[in-house]
Amino acid sequence: MPTGKTGAGQLRAGRVVVKCVTVTVAFLLAASQHGSAQASPDQANLASAPKVKKPRTGGVFFETHEPLALTFTTNLRRIRGDKADKAPWRSATLSYAGPDGTPVVVPALARTRGIWRLKTCEIPPIRLNLTSEATKGTLLDGLDKPKLVSFCRNDDSYEQYVLQELQLYRIYALLTPMSHRARAVRVTYADSASGKPFATRHAFVMDEPDVMAARNNAQVLNLTGARAHDLESYHSALVGVFQYFIGNTDYSINGLHNAELLQSAEGVIYPVAYDFDFSGAVNARYATVDPSLSVRQVRDRLMRGYCAEPDDFAKVFALFNSKKEAIWALYSDPVGKLLNRRVVDDTLRFFEGFYETINDPRRAKKEILDACRR
Repeated sequence: MPTGKTGAGQLRAGRVVVKCVTVTVAFLLAASQHGSAQASPDQANLASAPKVKKPRTGGVFFETHEPLALTFTTNLRRIRGDKADKAPWRSATLSYAGPDGTPVVVPALARTRGIWRLKTCEIPPIRLNLTSEATKGTLLDGLDKPKLVSFCRNDDSYEQYVLQELQLYRIYALLTPMSHRARAVRVTYADSASGKPFATRHAFVMDEPDVMAARNNAQVLNLTGARAHDLESYHSALVGVFQYFIGNTDYSINGLHNAELLQSAEGVIYPVAYDFDFSGAVNARYATVDPSLSVRQVRDRLMRGYCAEPDDFAKVFALFNSKKEAIWALYSDPVGKLLNRRVVDDTLRFFEGFYETINDPRRAKKEILDACRR
């Protein structure tokens, strides 16, 4: 849910400028593959660029999955009217009940984000802005600018979509630390102008890219154009198979659409996926498939990940098999119990179809290894 929706055909290769030096992804990847070569003037400029401030780590907030009851207070009418690409930060507060029942109130800023959901949802996608001074000593200590992923429509089915997507982030985290952490919250959305609550629904808080990168001793690489041979093979296979597992075609690593790249200190580049509400596992009523693809429904799996070494695909299949019990357990823990039982059963049946494929060598070869993008 974090971003708007665009078809794969609409994605364009981009570039980034650092200290007046234009760096294409091809140059940067070539540089990382030849780290022992003499540095060019452009590389020297990159090396001397100002260091980015080390992000906060999220503190203890993501160390538990226990849902936290929060009240998010802002001028709802004003923030719901912020439809521009560069929305202003609005005054807000986050509050929760302390150990003695007394409200703990944390001042914050909030602004809208995204494209598709921003235009269509009752509660727009929100990014929060919290200071270290404001969060010190609270349950929000360590959070900086996390995303608040909320319902689109104020009804039970849309709340279930949020919880279903949260589960996919939790599954992804079981498979690799190169993934965004997410925690369930039950949010009361209160209007500061009227003093009245608008709704109380489950949502989740998701850490931001630079925080996720810092946890993995890497940095975010905001460059489009990456191809299969540019990426670390195992993680490339993992991302592609995970997207196949959840039935998600709404992403592009090459175009950085619902995908990010992390670069290690050694220059190795790892893909990271996010935004899964258009996946077959969520099966939202609003989800569609790009008409240029060969499938017509989100529940029709299609391998859109890059090709990787066959041994790496085998390792990924083994990882999924080893994690199957843990994945199933997520649907019976306190967060999983927030889901409708029918939704849980339907989701697990959908996952079973994936396991049948990866454990049938012929099907796995046809539907994944031979279908990957080269």
